[in-house]
Order: sequence, then C-alpha cells, then structure tokens
Amino acid sequence: MERIDAILTVAEVAKELRCSRAHVYHAINGTLFDVSPLPAISMGRRKLVRRSALEHWKVENEQRAAGATIGPSLKIHAVDA
Repeated sequence: MERIDAILTVAEVAKELRCSRAHVYHAINGTLFDVSPLPAISMGRRKLVRRSALEHWKVENEQRAAGATIGPSLKIHAVDA
C-alpha cells in the first residue's frame, strides 16, 4: 500500500495525469491557462511533488472546471426601435 504523502517525480506525475513531463512542468510553474499551480518541492532543477498535494490539486482543479460554466446574463440588451 502506498503512503498518502509519498514523493513523486515529474515523470510519475505525468504518467498518472496521462500527459507529458513538459505539461507537468507548466503546471508546476503556473503557466497553464485556468489551472492553479501544482505545488512542488524544488531540489535544484529537480521538482518533486507530494502525493497529498497532487490529490488536493486534482480535486481543486476538478471543482474549478465544474464551476466554470457561463450562466445567463442578468442584463437584457434590446435594440431601441
């Protein structure tokens, strides 16, 4: 059984998210549109991610995506006749 606070490499995070390592680095750096930055531990140029931080980040961004729908406008724009 894997510990909840295991430390993951960028390659392991990419495999779990089914994306490229470059995409994970973009998530860590906060350069993905409408996605919060993925918390990471820096060890020089190497980045590591706690399992608990990854799980929290996934839930946070899942909820953000669910609430991203555009509701109807309260203002009605009518053309003056």
